[in-house]
Amino acid sequence: MSTARSISAWSLAWRTLWRDVRAGELRLLIVAVTLAVAALTSVGFFSDRLQGGLQRDALQLLGGDVVVVSDNPTPQPFVDEARRLGLRSAGTLSFPTMARASDAQGGASKLVALKSVNTGYPLRGQVQVSAQPPQQGGVVQGESVQGIPAAGEAWVDAPLLESLGIGLGDMLLLGDASLKVTRIITLEPDRGAGFMSFAPRVMIGAQDLAATGLVQPASRITYRLAVAGDAPRAVAQFKTFALERAQAHDVRGVRVESLDSGRPEMHQTLVRAQNFLNLVALLSALLSAVAVALAARSFANDHLDASAMLRVLGQSQRTIAWSYAIEFALIGLFASLLGVALGFAVHYVFVFMFAGLVNAVLPAASLWPVLFGLGVGLTLMFAFGLPPVLQLAQVPPLRVIRRDMGSFRPVSLLVLAVGMAGFGVLLMAVSRDLRLGSIAVGGFAGAVVLFAVLAWLAVKALRRLVNESTAPRWLVLATRQISARPAYAVVQVSSLSVGLLALVLLVLLRTDLISSWQQATPPDAPNRFVINVLPEQADAFQQALREARVDRFDWYPMIRGRLIAVNGREVGPDDFTDDRAKRLVDREFNLSNAAEPPEHNLIVGGRWTAGEKDALSVEEGIAKTLGLKIGDMLRFDIGGVASEARITSLRKVDWASMRANFFVMYPVAHLPDVPLTYLAAYRAPDRAGFDNALVHAFPNITNVDLSATLQQVQSVLGQVIRAVEFLFGFTLIAGLVVLFAAVTATREERAREFAIMRAVGARAQLLRQVQRAELAGVGLLAGFLASVVAVAVGWALARYVFDFSWNAPLWVPLAGAVAGALLALAAGWWGLREVLQRPVVDTLRRAAQ
Repeated sequence: MSTARSISAWSLAWRTLWRDVRAGELRLLIVAVTLAVAALTSVGFFSDRLQGGLQRDALQLLGGDVVVVSDNPTPQPFVDEARRLGLRSAGTLSFPTMARASDAQGGASKLVALKSVNTGYPLRGQVQVSAQPPQQGGVVQGESVQGIPAAGEAWVDAPLLESLGIGLGDMLLLGDASLKVTRIITLEPDRGAGFMSFAPRVMIGAQDLAATGLVQPASRITYRLAVAGDAPRAVAQFKTFALERAQAHDVRGVRVESLDSGRPEMHQTLVRAQNFLNLVALLSALLSAVAVALAARSFANDHLDASAMLRVLGQSQRTIAWSYAIEFALIGLFASLLGVALGFAVHYVFVFMFAGLVNAVLPAASLWPVLFGLGVGLTLMFAFGLPPVLQLAQVPPLRVIRRDMGSFRPVSLLVLAVGMAGFGVLLMAVSRDLRLGSIAVGGFAGAVVLFAVLAWLAVKALRRLVNESTAPRWLVLATRQISARPAYAVVQVSSLSVGLLALVLLVLLRTDLISSWQQATPPDAPNRFVINVLPEQADAFQQALREARVDRFDWYPMIRGRLIAVNGREVGPDDFTDDRAKRLVDREFNLSNAAEPPEHNLIVGGRWTAGEKDALSVEEGIAKTLGLKIGDMLRFDIGGVASEARITSLRKVDWASMRANFFVMYPVAHLPDVPLTYLAAYRAPDRAGFDNALVHAFPNITNVDLSATLQQVQSVLGQVIRAVEFLFGFTLIAGLVVLFAAVTATREERAREFAIMRAVGARAQLLRQVQRAELAGVGLLAGFLASVVAVAVGWALARYVFDFSWNAPLWVPLAGAVAGALLALAAGWWGLREVLQRPVVDTLRRAAQ
């Protein structure tokens, strides 16, 4: 007896750990924690490296470490400050203008984005050009080049050659200058994504700009001063200076450019990609939490007798509690380290799938994903695994001779609430998005309570609904089995529902949600935007598209209007502090009108009423920037005529959809006496010379080629979907683990009950029918409840996180109920088949021990 009392908690923990590992009783716990940590850290490692790569490559997208953008020549204080700090600088300016071929080459003209560069451009990244004409199919292979176009030379985008009918070595007319085309631009690192950036680029040296005569006092030119240096401190000082100086009252039209403002369509795609990956990882962690809780409960049930024997041998409750805490800490640490190692290996699959998204080699990951993975694994074990196990320390020694004493009791609500709160905080941190974390974590927390309440009511109603005098015998026995232990039934239905909820969400994510995302930017999205189509050309232009077999196209009026008053009060740039708001008010808007809202726009406020006069629908982003709300009166100056209308609806515009979008629209089919042109957006036919023929037929139009941007967005979208599908496999395994744990949680209780029924004469066939009926009923209810909640959570995620419209098919709850029943039967066959095969004597002997 004294020897037993001298055993320390550490010694006892090592002994029980070694015994439990050999017996395989910790296998489910290890698998659940490992899967959760692996899923979270694989996304964590990739996100950490991707973020570092994007921050590094953002410098190349900007052309420098800090870029000052202005509507007028860069103020001298910015140049002086860069020189004082010893930083390199390079200035560029760009503006739209017309380029044309010589009369000998046909005299065709084309709107281009002219860019004048100084020596030293670009400070970050490299321009790639080709001295060879485009190959078949328009593919141009470029090489990096140092320097800028020589005097009298121009570098151009390949589509411009086809549009003007010229080639390398021919002359290009820009204003009063005639320049020789010597190179084709294949990569321009700081091009950005402004509307004029979609027009063909013409790059010339600053020494040739004056000869063109294109820079006039009224010209709308964008000036960029790129600054770079090897001393991070000096760069940070200049950035601080630039941000403060840009906000000064005596400085107008100056801003510091960032990756978000330079590439909005790519930024939105990357944000959605990160949210999809985080959502799948969150589902994996939530599933694993349920699996750990169920596995720990089963572990505690199996160790009731061993704990009672330890009490008989003299071990104190404190020693037993500490021994189990140490055992679970060691198991949690081992499973977490295993999960971190697996997650680190898996993240290389993401790196491979996203190859090309970030140029060059990604930087090494930080230690944050490792520490976070360990924290999640240990939190899973202590928050969901340890509470039921700690009850083993309270098992009375009398249980050795009286098996009815010291049975397993529900976990303290306070302990469970503290554990769930801690785990919820971790999941909110990993989501990196308040809405995503709130919907996912809050949805699951609310679902657990809802499932428990509905399961309790269903169990109560089951006994009344089944008429024992007329119902089949197997159904009567199954009903009695479920209603005899309502607490176990509630736990089983609730846990199974949570597992199925995540699985249904995953299926919806893999099919409907991703399909909705793909439809937001489909492969056949418009790759041409044509503007300046005159009203008298409208019918002929549409007919030309149809003759080229372009049957689907966006067609909207374009009206130029300047916002001059809000609610009767005149407004100007000085009335706003936000730099973007100043620029919006200082220029003309592209207005439009349509009887029905664009199908790719979502009404998020107010109501769009077709044909409503003096009404406006405003894009919610610009409304927020300008401080507008539903009910405000806006007055626009349209061609010298004042037009006043009230905001009646707000629209959410998906800028990554590559469709025709407008900030402000009138919900009417026609606007009389308003000067307008038309805009068309369509998928160009894969036919050489189509664009050139269209421009020749309608020489006044501006044809913008979006093929490169669309291809880039689609490439990223495809990579993200493959990554989500890969991570889907991890979460699917976690879901199956939960399913297995939920079904087998009451295996020993079932074994004893079936043994008693077999002892009193029940046949094996009848017991199989009872088991199948019980599993099918539980699975059917769990699947239905899970599907209904999954539809609600999926809709909230699509609406408030991923920013696209989605409505689940009506058959989802029915399909979920059937799938739940089939999965429960399959898991029961795998986990409970041994129960019916075990000899009755063996089962009763175990129960008596």
